[in-house]
Amino acid sequence: MRIEENRNSGSAPADLPGLACRVRRALLCVATLLPAVLVWGCSGLVSGQNATAPQSPSQTYSISGTIGPVTGGNGATVTLSGAANATITANSSGSFTFTGLANGTYTITPSHAGYTFSPSSLNVTVSGTNITTGLNFTATAQTFSLSGIITPAAGGGGATVTLSGAAAATTTANSSGSYTFTGLANGTYTITPSLTGYTFAPTSQNATVNGANLTGVNFTATQQTNPTYSISGTISPSVGGSGATLTLSGAATATTTANSAGNYTFSGLANGVYAVTPSHTGYTFSPTSQGATVNGANVTGINFTATAQVGPTFSISGTISPTAGGSGATVILSGAAGATTTTNSAGNYTFSGLTNGVYTVTPNNTGYTFSPISQSVTVNAANLTGVNFTATVQQAHSVALTWNASTSTVAGYNVYRSTVSGTGYTLINSSLVPVLTFTDTTVANGTTYYYVTAAVDSSGNQSTYSNEVPATIP
Repeated sequence: MRIEENRNSGSAPADLPGLACRVRRALLCVATLLPAVLVWGCSGLVSGQNATAPQSPSQTYSISGTIGPVTGGNGATVTLSGAANATITANSSGSFTFTGLANGTYTITPSHAGYTFSPSSLNVTVSGTNITTGLNFTATAQTFSLSGIITPAAGGGGATVTLSGAAAATTTANSSGSYTFTGLANGTYTITPSLTGYTFAPTSQNATVNGANLTGVNFTATQQTNPTYSISGTISPSVGGSGATLTLSGAATATTTANSAGNYTFSGLANGVYAVTPSHTGYTFSPTSQGATVNGANVTGINFTATAQVGPTFSISGTISPTAGGSGATVILSGAAGATTTTNSAGNYTFSGLTNGVYTVTPNNTGYTFSPISQSVTVNAANLTGVNFTATVQQAHSVALTWNASTSTVAGYNVYRSTVSGTGYTLINSSLVPVLTFTDTTVANGTTYYYVTAAVDSSGNQSTYSNEVPATIP
Protein backbone atom coordinates (compact mmCIF):
# COMPACT_ATOMS: atom_id res chain seq x y z
CA MET A 1 0.00 0.00 0.00
CA ARG A 2 2.83 2.35 0.74
CA ILE A 3 4.20 1.43 -2.48
CA GLU A 4 0.98 2.41 -4.29
CA GLU A 5 0.67 5.53 -2.25
CA ASN A 6 4.16 6.42 -3.16
CA ARG A 7 3.33 6.04 -6.85
CA ASN A 8 0.21 8.12 -6.52
CA SER A 9 2.01 10.85 -4.65
CA GLY A 10 4.61 10.92 -7.30
CA SER A 11 2.15 11.25 -10.19
CA ALA A 12 2.07 14.98 -10.09
CA PRO A 13 5.77 15.45 -10.44
CA ALA A 14 5.70 13.03 -13.25
CA ASP A 15 3.73 15.55 -15.26
CA LEU A 16 6.15 18.44 -14.50
CA PRO A 17 8.54 17.68 -17.29
CA GLY A 18 5.74 18.10 -19.83
CA LEU A 19 4.67 21.34 -18.29
CA ALA A 20 8.20 22.56 -18.15
CA CYS A 21 8.61 21.64 -21.76
CA ARG A 22 5.52 23.58 -22.65
CA VAL A 23 6.71 26.59 -20.64
CA ARG A 24 10.09 26.49 -22.36
CA ARG A 25 8.44 26.39 -25.76
CA ALA A 26 6.26 29.38 -24.86
CA LEU A 27 9.22 31.38 -23.62
CA LEU A 28 11.18 30.45 -26.71
CA CYS A 29 8.32 31.65 -28.87
CA VAL A 30 8.11 34.95 -26.97
CA ALA A 31 11.88 35.34 -27.18
CA THR A 32 11.69 34.69 -30.90
CA LEU A 33 8.86 37.16 -31.54
CA LEU A 34 10.31 39.94 -29.38
CA PRO A 35 13.41 40.56 -31.61
CA ALA A 36 11.13 40.54 -34.63
CA VAL A 37 8.96 43.21 -33.02
CA LEU A 38 12.03 45.19 -32.06
CA VAL A 39 13.45 44.88 -35.55
CA TRP A 40 10.18 46.07 -37.08
CA GLY A 41 10.02 49.06 -34.75
CA CYS A 42 13.65 49.95 -35.36
CA SER A 43 13.15 49.64 -39.09
CA GLY A 44 10.28 52.06 -38.95
CA LEU A 45 12.33 54.48 -36.87
CA VAL A 46 15.34 54.38 -39.19
CA SER A 47 13.12 54.80 -42.23
CA GLY A 48 11.62 57.96 -40.79
CA GLN A 49 15.01 59.46 -39.88
CA ASN A 50 16.56 58.93 -43.40
CA ALA A 51 13.80 60.65 -45.46
CA THR A 52 15.40 63.19 -47.99
CA ALA A 53 14.19 66.85 -47.78
CA PRO A 54 13.86 68.98 -51.00
CA GLN A 55 17.07 70.95 -51.79
CA SER A 56 17.07 74.74 -52.60
CA PRO A 57 18.86 75.97 -55.81
CA SER A 58 22.64 76.56 -55.52
CA GLN A 59 23.63 80.21 -54.72
CA THR A 60 25.60 82.06 -57.49
CA TYR A 61 27.65 85.26 -57.44
CA SER A 62 29.21 87.88 -59.75
CA ILE A 63 32.66 89.30 -60.56
CA SER A 64 32.91 92.88 -61.87
CA GLY A 65 35.58 95.47 -62.60
CA THR A 66 36.67 98.35 -64.83
CA ILE A 67 39.28 98.93 -67.56
CA GLY A 68 40.55 102.51 -67.82
CA PRO A 69 40.94 104.85 -69.54
CA VAL A 70 37.74 104.37 -71.57
CA THR A 71 39.62 104.73 -74.88
CA GLY A 72 41.23 101.35 -74.18
CA GLY A 73 38.46 99.87 -72.04
CA ASN A 74 35.50 100.53 -74.31
CA GLY A 75 34.92 97.38 -76.39
CA ALA A 76 37.75 95.40 -74.76
CA THR A 77 37.30 91.62 -74.59
CA VAL A 78 37.40 90.18 -71.05
CA THR A 79 37.99 86.44 -70.65
CA LEU A 80 37.12 84.40 -67.54
CA SER A 81 38.87 81.06 -66.89
CA GLY A 82 39.35 78.71 -63.95
CA ALA A 83 36.28 77.33 -62.15
CA ALA A 84 34.20 78.40 -65.19
CA ASN A 85 34.89 79.84 -68.64
CA ALA A 86 33.23 82.86 -70.26
CA THR A 87 33.95 85.87 -72.50
CA ILE A 88 32.26 89.28 -72.45
CA THR A 89 32.84 92.77 -73.90
CA ALA A 90 33.42 95.82 -71.69
CA ASN A 91 30.85 98.58 -72.11
CA SER A 92 31.49 102.16 -73.28
CA SER A 93 32.75 103.08 -69.79
CA GLY A 94 35.15 100.13 -69.71
CA SER A 95 33.08 98.25 -67.07
CA PHE A 96 32.46 94.49 -67.16
CA THR A 97 30.52 91.90 -65.07
CA PHE A 98 30.45 88.08 -65.04
CA THR A 99 27.30 86.66 -63.37
CA GLY A 100 25.97 83.24 -62.35
CA LEU A 101 29.29 82.09 -60.84
CA ALA A 102 29.70 79.39 -58.21
CA ASN A 103 32.30 79.54 -55.45
CA GLY A 104 35.77 78.92 -56.82
CA THR A 105 38.98 80.51 -58.10
CA TYR A 106 38.92 82.42 -61.39
CA THR A 107 41.35 84.30 -63.69
CA ILE A 108 40.25 87.50 -65.51
CA THR A 109 42.23 88.52 -68.63
CA PRO A 110 41.50 91.64 -70.79
CA SER A 111 42.50 92.11 -74.44
CA HIS A 112 42.03 94.87 -77.03
CA ALA A 113 43.79 95.31 -80.37
CA GLY A 114 46.37 98.08 -80.15
CA TYR A 115 46.59 98.05 -76.33
CA THR A 116 48.53 96.36 -73.54
CA PHE A 117 47.14 95.93 -70.03
CA SER A 118 48.46 96.29 -66.50
CA PRO A 119 48.17 93.88 -64.87
CA SER A 120 47.93 91.44 -67.76
CA SER A 121 45.48 89.29 -65.71
CA LEU A 122 44.10 88.96 -62.16
CA ASN A 123 43.19 85.94 -60.02
CA VAL A 124 40.16 86.14 -57.71
CA THR A 125 38.34 83.70 -55.44
CA VAL A 126 34.54 83.73 -55.07
CA SER A 127 33.59 82.55 -51.58
CA GLY A 128 29.97 83.24 -50.72
CA THR A 129 29.83 86.86 -51.93
CA ASN A 130 30.00 89.03 -55.07
CA ILE A 131 33.44 90.44 -56.05
CA THR A 132 33.12 94.16 -56.87
CA THR A 133 36.47 95.69 -55.85
CA GLY A 134 40.10 95.24 -56.75
CA LEU A 135 39.51 94.02 -60.33
CA ASN A 136 40.69 97.05 -62.29
CA PHE A 137 43.02 97.17 -65.29
CA THR A 138 44.88 100.00 -67.02
CA ALA A 139 45.01 100.01 -70.85
CA THR A 140 48.02 101.56 -72.60
CA ALA A 141 48.01 102.23 -76.33
CA GLN A 142 50.71 100.36 -78.19
CA THR A 143 53.18 102.51 -80.08
CA PHE A 144 55.41 101.78 -83.02
CA SER A 145 58.34 103.24 -84.92
CA LEU A 146 58.92 104.64 -88.39
CA SER A 147 62.43 104.58 -89.82
CA GLY A 148 64.43 104.91 -92.99
CA ILE A 149 67.71 106.06 -94.47
CA ILE A 150 68.76 108.99 -96.64
CA THR A 151 71.50 108.13 -99.13
CA PRO A 152 74.24 108.89 -99.89
CA ALA A 153 75.54 109.68 -96.40
CA ALA A 154 77.02 112.97 -97.66
CA GLY A 155 73.48 114.31 -98.13
CA GLY A 156 71.79 112.16 -95.48
CA GLY A 157 74.08 112.73 -92.52
CA GLY A 158 72.77 115.67 -90.49
CA ALA A 159 69.63 116.09 -92.62
CA THR A 160 66.52 117.31 -90.81
CA VAL A 161 63.57 114.93 -91.08
CA THR A 162 60.13 116.33 -90.28
CA LEU A 163 57.13 114.19 -89.33
CA SER A 164 53.59 115.54 -89.73
CA GLY A 165 50.08 114.12 -89.87
CA ALA A 166 48.80 112.00 -86.96
CA ALA A 167 51.66 113.45 -84.86
CA ALA A 168 54.35 116.08 -85.37
CA ALA A 169 58.05 115.67 -84.65
CA THR A 170 61.50 116.53 -85.99
CA THR A 171 64.67 114.47 -85.86
CA THR A 172 68.16 114.61 -87.35
CA ALA A 173 69.57 111.76 -89.42
CA ASN A 174 72.79 110.25 -88.02
CA SER A 175 76.13 110.23 -89.83
CA SER A 176 74.97 107.26 -91.94
CA GLY A 177 71.78 109.06 -92.95
CA SER A 178 69.54 106.82 -90.80
CA TYR A 179 66.61 108.25 -88.86
CA THR A 180 63.88 106.86 -86.59
CA PHE A 181 60.67 108.24 -85.08
CA THR A 182 59.46 106.24 -82.06
CA GLY A 183 56.38 106.21 -79.84
CA LEU A 184 53.95 106.56 -82.75
CA ALA A 185 50.32 105.50 -82.56
CA ASN A 186 48.46 104.02 -85.53
CA GLY A 187 47.78 106.69 -88.16
CA THR A 188 48.93 108.29 -91.39
CA TYR A 189 52.11 110.37 -91.39
CA THR A 190 54.09 112.49 -93.86
CA ILE A 191 57.91 112.38 -93.74
CA THR A 192 59.88 115.25 -95.30
CA PRO A 193 63.70 115.52 -95.35
CA SER A 194 65.64 118.76 -95.78
CA LEU A 195 69.29 119.83 -95.89
CA THR A 196 70.67 123.07 -97.26
CA GLY A 197 72.31 122.49 -100.63
CA TYR A 198 70.44 119.25 -101.38
CA THR A 199 67.23 118.15 -103.03
CA PHE A 200 65.48 114.89 -102.18
CA ALA A 201 63.67 112.22 -104.14
CA PRO A 202 60.89 111.86 -103.33
CA THR A 203 60.44 115.27 -101.72
CA SER A 204 58.19 113.64 -99.08
CA GLN A 205 56.43 110.33 -98.43
CA ASN A 206 53.16 109.33 -96.82
CA ALA A 207 53.32 106.30 -94.53
CA THR A 208 50.61 104.60 -92.46
CA VAL A 209 51.33 102.91 -89.14
CA ASN A 210 48.84 100.08 -88.61
CA GLY A 211 49.82 97.74 -85.81
CA ALA A 212 53.43 97.31 -86.95
CA ASN A 213 56.76 99.14 -87.11
CA LEU A 214 57.45 100.74 -90.49
CA THR A 215 60.90 100.53 -92.04
CA GLY A 216 62.36 101.44 -95.39
CA VAL A 217 60.91 104.95 -95.74
CA ASN A 218 63.98 105.97 -97.69
CA PHE A 219 65.11 109.03 -99.65
CA THR A 220 67.87 109.90 -102.09
CA ALA A 221 69.75 113.19 -101.61
CA THR A 222 71.20 115.05 -104.59
CA GLN A 223 73.59 117.92 -104.13
CA GLN A 224 72.50 121.09 -105.87
CA THR A 225 75.05 122.37 -108.39
CA ASN A 226 73.78 125.88 -107.88
CA PRO A 227 71.90 125.93 -104.56
CA THR A 228 68.56 127.69 -104.56
CA TYR A 229 66.44 129.03 -101.74
CA SER A 230 62.94 130.27 -100.99
CA ILE A 231 61.04 133.36 -99.81
CA SER A 232 57.82 132.74 -97.88
CA GLY A 233 55.26 134.50 -95.73
CA THR A 234 51.60 134.90 -94.78
CA ILE A 235 48.84 137.36 -95.62
CA SER A 236 46.34 137.79 -92.78
CA PRO A 237 43.49 137.63 -92.06
CA SER A 238 42.89 134.60 -94.28
CA VAL A 239 39.72 136.14 -95.74
CA GLY A 240 41.94 138.68 -97.48
CA GLY A 241 44.99 136.43 -97.86
CA SER A 242 43.30 133.36 -99.36
CA GLY A 243 43.61 133.57 -103.14
CA ALA A 244 45.71 136.75 -103.09
CA THR A 245 48.28 137.17 -105.86
CA LEU A 246 51.95 137.65 -104.88
CA THR A 247 54.36 139.17 -107.39
CA LEU A 248 58.14 138.71 -107.08
CA SER A 249 60.53 141.16 -108.70
CA GLY A 250 64.25 141.98 -108.48
CA ALA A 251 66.90 139.27 -109.07
CA ALA A 252 64.12 137.10 -110.57
CA THR A 253 60.45 137.54 -111.41
CA ALA A 254 57.56 135.19 -110.58
CA THR A 255 53.91 135.14 -109.53
CA THR A 256 52.16 132.81 -107.07
CA THR A 257 48.80 132.55 -105.29
CA ALA A 258 48.38 132.35 -101.51
CA ASN A 259 46.63 129.21 -100.22
CA SER A 260 43.41 129.11 -98.16
CA ALA A 261 45.36 130.06 -95.02
CA GLY A 262 47.01 133.02 -96.75
CA ASN A 263 50.44 131.32 -96.96
CA TYR A 264 52.71 131.65 -99.99
CA THR A 265 56.20 130.54 -101.10
CA PHE A 266 58.58 131.45 -103.93
CA SER A 267 61.16 128.66 -104.39
CA GLY A 268 64.18 127.97 -106.60
CA LEU A 269 65.70 131.40 -105.97
CA ALA A 270 69.38 132.23 -106.25
CA ASN A 271 71.15 134.67 -103.95
CA GLY A 272 70.03 138.23 -104.63
CA VAL A 273 67.74 141.10 -103.67
CA TYR A 274 63.99 140.70 -104.28
CA ALA A 275 60.71 142.56 -103.71
CA VAL A 276 57.35 140.92 -102.89
CA THR A 277 54.07 142.71 -103.69
CA PRO A 278 50.57 141.35 -102.82
CA SER A 279 47.30 142.13 -104.56
CA HIS A 280 43.67 141.05 -104.13
CA THR A 281 40.57 142.69 -105.56
CA GLY A 282 38.66 144.49 -102.81
CA TYR A 283 41.64 144.70 -100.43
CA THR A 284 44.55 146.99 -99.61
CA PHE A 285 47.78 145.72 -98.03
CA SER A 286 50.17 146.89 -95.34
CA PRO A 287 52.96 147.22 -96.23
CA THR A 288 52.23 147.56 -99.94
CA SER A 289 55.46 145.62 -100.73
CA GLN A 290 58.55 144.30 -98.94
CA GLY A 291 62.18 143.75 -99.88
CA ALA A 292 63.93 140.45 -99.14
CA THR A 293 67.60 139.52 -99.55
CA VAL A 294 68.51 135.87 -100.18
CA ASN A 295 72.05 135.08 -99.03
CA GLY A 296 72.71 131.37 -98.67
CA ALA A 297 69.50 130.60 -96.73
CA ASN A 298 65.72 130.57 -97.07
CA VAL A 299 63.93 133.80 -96.14
CA THR A 300 60.72 133.50 -94.08
CA GLY A 301 58.30 135.89 -92.41
CA ILE A 302 57.66 138.26 -95.31
CA ASN A 303 54.13 138.93 -94.05
CA PHE A 304 51.33 141.32 -94.99
CA THR A 305 48.01 142.50 -93.53
CA ALA A 306 44.97 142.68 -95.82
CA THR A 307 42.20 145.24 -95.21
CA ALA A 308 38.86 145.05 -97.04
CA GLN A 309 38.07 148.11 -99.11
CA VAL A 310 34.86 149.94 -98.20
CA GLY A 311 32.33 150.06 -101.04
CA PRO A 312 29.28 148.35 -102.57
CA THR A 313 29.10 144.55 -102.66
CA PHE A 314 27.22 142.12 -104.86
CA SER A 315 26.15 138.46 -105.04
CA ILE A 316 26.55 135.35 -107.18
CA SER A 317 23.72 132.78 -107.17
CA GLY A 318 22.50 129.74 -109.04
CA THR A 319 20.89 126.29 -108.85
CA ILE A 320 22.19 122.72 -109.02
CA SER A 321 19.66 120.30 -110.51
CA PRO A 322 18.15 117.79 -110.14
CA THR A 323 17.58 118.26 -106.41
CA ALA A 324 18.77 114.70 -105.66
CA GLY A 325 22.30 115.83 -106.51
CA GLY A 326 21.85 119.53 -105.79
CA SER A 327 20.38 119.43 -102.30
CA GLY A 328 23.13 119.65 -99.68
CA ALA A 329 25.92 120.06 -102.25
CA THR A 330 29.02 122.06 -101.31
CA VAL A 331 29.76 125.08 -103.51
CA ILE A 332 33.24 126.63 -103.43
CA LEU A 333 34.01 130.19 -104.47
CA SER A 334 37.58 131.15 -105.38
CA GLY A 335 39.31 133.98 -107.24
CA ALA A 336 38.82 137.57 -106.07
CA ALA A 337 37.52 136.14 -102.76
CA GLY A 338 37.27 132.71 -101.23
CA ALA A 339 34.16 131.21 -99.60
CA THR A 340 32.17 127.98 -99.21
CA THR A 341 28.41 127.48 -98.93
CA THR A 342 25.89 124.63 -98.97
CA THR A 343 22.85 124.48 -101.26
CA ASN A 344 19.37 124.35 -99.77
CA SER A 345 16.89 121.48 -100.30
CA ALA A 346 16.01 122.87 -103.74
CA GLY A 347 19.67 123.01 -104.83
CA ASN A 348 19.87 126.83 -104.67
CA TYR A 349 22.96 128.71 -103.41
CA THR A 350 24.11 132.33 -103.00
CA PHE A 351 27.42 134.05 -102.27
CA SER A 352 26.93 137.60 -101.01
CA GLY A 353 29.11 140.53 -99.96
CA LEU A 354 31.31 140.26 -103.04
CA THR A 355 33.30 143.12 -104.55
CA ASN A 356 33.97 143.53 -108.24
CA GLY A 357 36.31 140.87 -109.60
CA VAL A 358 36.68 137.52 -111.33
CA TYR A 359 35.47 134.43 -109.44
CA THR A 360 35.33 130.68 -109.99
CA VAL A 361 32.35 128.65 -108.73
CA THR A 362 32.87 124.89 -108.20
CA PRO A 363 30.19 122.45 -106.89
CA ASN A 364 30.90 119.18 -105.10
CA ASN A 365 28.71 116.36 -103.74
CA THR A 366 29.87 112.83 -102.93
CA GLY A 367 28.60 110.35 -105.52
CA TYR A 368 27.93 112.97 -108.20
CA THR A 369 29.73 114.62 -111.10
CA PHE A 370 28.82 118.09 -112.34
CA SER A 371 28.42 119.77 -115.71
CA PRO A 372 30.17 122.05 -116.10
CA ILE A 373 32.83 121.10 -113.54
CA SER A 374 33.20 124.79 -112.58
CA GLN A 375 32.33 128.22 -113.96
CA SER A 376 34.32 131.45 -114.10
CA VAL A 377 32.20 134.60 -113.65
CA THR A 378 32.93 138.33 -113.36
CA VAL A 379 31.19 140.63 -110.89
CA ASN A 380 31.07 144.14 -112.33
CA ALA A 381 28.84 146.41 -110.28
CA ALA A 382 25.85 144.05 -110.41
CA ASN A 383 24.54 140.81 -108.89
CA LEU A 384 25.10 137.66 -110.95
CA THR A 385 22.33 135.03 -111.20
CA GLY A 386 21.87 131.82 -113.16
CA VAL A 387 25.29 130.30 -112.46
CA ASN A 388 23.75 126.83 -112.70
CA PHE A 389 25.05 123.25 -112.75
CA THR A 390 23.69 119.78 -113.55
CA ALA A 391 24.46 116.86 -111.18
CA THR A 392 24.86 113.29 -112.49
CA VAL A 393 25.06 110.18 -110.29
CA GLN A 394 28.49 108.51 -110.44
CA GLN A 395 28.62 104.84 -111.33
CA ALA A 396 30.09 102.82 -108.46
CA HIS A 397 33.35 100.97 -109.16
CA SER A 398 35.71 98.76 -107.20
CA VAL A 399 39.12 97.16 -107.67
CA ALA A 400 39.64 93.45 -106.85
CA LEU A 401 43.24 92.60 -105.92
CA THR A 402 44.96 89.22 -105.58
CA TRP A 403 48.58 88.35 -104.82
CA ASN A 404 50.89 85.41 -104.23
CA ALA A 405 51.53 84.19 -100.70
CA SER A 406 54.75 85.16 -98.94
CA THR A 407 57.35 82.40 -98.71
CA SER A 408 57.72 83.24 -94.99
CA THR A 409 55.25 82.65 -92.17
CA VAL A 410 53.14 85.79 -91.86
CA ALA A 411 50.25 87.07 -89.73
CA GLY A 412 48.64 88.85 -92.68
CA TYR A 413 49.07 91.53 -95.32
CA ASN A 414 48.70 95.30 -95.68
CA VAL A 415 47.39 96.85 -98.91
CA TYR A 416 48.52 100.33 -100.02
CA ARG A 417 47.54 102.58 -102.90
CA SER A 418 48.62 105.88 -104.42
CA THR A 419 47.59 108.13 -107.26
CA VAL A 420 51.26 108.62 -108.14
CA SER A 421 53.34 105.72 -109.45
CA GLY A 422 56.19 104.67 -107.19
CA THR A 423 55.51 106.91 -104.19
CA GLY A 424 52.92 108.32 -101.79
CA TYR A 425 51.35 104.98 -100.85
CA THR A 426 48.54 105.09 -98.27
CA LEU A 427 47.25 102.09 -96.28
CA ILE A 428 43.65 101.22 -97.22
CA ASN A 429 42.87 98.16 -95.07
CA SER A 430 41.66 98.80 -91.50
CA SER A 431 43.14 95.54 -90.17
CA LEU A 432 45.57 92.90 -91.42
CA VAL A 433 44.24 90.97 -94.43
CA PRO A 434 44.51 87.23 -93.59
CA VAL A 435 43.84 86.02 -97.16
CA LEU A 436 45.37 86.68 -100.58
CA THR A 437 42.58 88.89 -101.92
CA PHE A 438 41.23 92.38 -101.20
CA THR A 439 38.55 94.57 -102.82
CA ASP A 440 38.93 98.35 -102.78
CA THR A 441 35.47 99.95 -102.91
CA THR A 442 36.60 103.51 -102.17
CA VAL A 443 37.76 104.42 -105.67
CA ALA A 444 36.78 107.56 -107.58
CA ASN A 445 35.74 107.74 -111.20
CA GLY A 446 38.31 108.93 -113.72
CA THR A 447 41.26 108.15 -111.44
CA THR A 448 44.25 105.82 -111.87
CA TYR A 449 45.46 104.06 -108.71
CA TYR A 450 48.73 102.23 -108.06
CA TYR A 451 48.63 99.32 -105.59
CA VAL A 452 51.30 97.46 -103.59
CA THR A 453 51.10 94.93 -100.75
CA ALA A 454 53.40 94.12 -97.82
CA ALA A 455 53.56 91.05 -95.55
CA VAL A 456 53.49 91.46 -91.75
CA ASP A 457 54.80 88.79 -89.35
CA SER A 458 53.51 87.96 -85.86
CA SER A 459 55.95 90.44 -84.29
CA GLY A 460 54.54 93.32 -86.32
CA ASN A 461 57.48 93.62 -88.70
CA GLN A 462 56.50 94.60 -92.22
CA SER A 463 58.23 93.53 -95.43
CA THR A 464 59.17 95.82 -98.29
CA TYR A 465 56.48 96.62 -100.83
CA SER A 466 55.56 94.16 -103.57
CA ASN A 467 55.65 95.06 -107.22
CA GLU A 468 53.21 97.85 -108.17
CA VAL A 469 49.95 97.18 -110.05
CA PRO A 470 47.95 100.03 -111.69
CA ALA A 471 44.15 100.22 -112.00
CA THR A 472 42.30 102.91 -113.98
CA ILE A 473 38.72 103.75 -112.95
CA PRO A 474 36.55 104.85 -115.89
